[in-house]
Amino acid sequence: MAVTIKDVARDAGVTIGTVSRAINGYKDISPITKERVFASIEKLGYTPNLMGRSLSSKNSTNMGFIVSGLLDSSTKDTILYMTLQGVYQFAAEKGQELSVYPVDTRQQHRKAYTKFCWERNLSGVILSGLTLKDPYLKELVESEIPCVLIDIQATGHKTGSVSVDNIAACCELIETLYECGHRDFLIFSGAKNAAVTIERLAGMEQGMRSKGIHLRREQVLYCDFQEEKAYAAALSYLKANGKKAARSFVCMSDIMAFGVIRAIKDCGYQVPEDFSVSGFDDNPIAAYIQPPLTTVRQDFVQFGYQAAQLLKDIIDGKTKAHHLYLPHTVILRDSTKIFTE
Repeated sequence: MAVTIKDVARDAGVTIGTVSRAINGYKDISPITKERVFASIEKLGYTPNLMGRSLSSKNSTNMGFIVSGLLDSSTKDTILYMTLQGVYQFAAEKGQELSVYPVDTRQQHRKAYTKFCWERNLSGVILSGLTLKDPYLKELVESEIPCVLIDIQATGHKTGSVSVDNIAACCELIETLYECGHRDFLIFSGAKNAAVTIERLAGMEQGMRSKGIHLRREQVLYCDFQEEKAYAAALSYLKANGKKAARSFVCMSDIMAFGVIRAIKDCGYQVPEDFSVSGFDDNPIAAYIQPPLTTVRQDFVQFGYQAAQLLKDIIDGKTKAHHLYLPHTVILRDSTKIFTE
């Protein structure tokens, strides 16, 4: 038998009205009482009627933008800002409330995803920066709270997602580099437990296989999407191998590519004369560094806008949760050497 709000009230020793007001974020309930209510909700596994909650709430659509890993150095670029800009643009156009919440893995372990959303009276959530090991990823799939993930796919009744087709994009990047005459590749990869890393690596392997090239394990350097780790990995590789091995350095993010270019120059080599470098994202800086960076362009403002649109449609029952692929473009710039016959 399904757990009801009456069961929660009985277990917490409060009235049904108090449980309802706690769930809907009213301020006239003491923190101790609210904590007792949510403890009973978790203990009993109660799932509230979100439609009724939405109608009783003073603000029927309060969107939350939850960012995981904000303090990681990999987020010190403009991608997060552009994504948030897109989310805010949608919210402003549609008159929606928007709140931003930074979290990390430790906080996810301390407070359950559903409880986090209930306490803040969120009608739906956009999540960015999750890894495959984060607690919220499993919880949100089973939750009735509408959610849209950015750059990671998950299947759930109320869970949608938005990304480019990372496999197709990286396959296209490798094929483009091959057409420029490149045959030996070194991959600067992201974090092992990131879904986007797995997809991009699969795309690169696919592109190489289509050209009869086998990617060996030692050709993949994991750098967690961090510039300094990519710099250190490139420096170590160049000191050990010089120009004897791979000459095309393919990075899963522009941020890592910036570190790789710096390492190449610090070793006395030139880009692209000695080594070619490519990235992924088309960070605004990518077109202005020297030499300008070959990369895969993603429109992060559109990521945010389309994620917010999808979330609102799921909340309103206008669409079922699904994965939305946005366009990508391979941008060939001067950091890639073009070999002529």
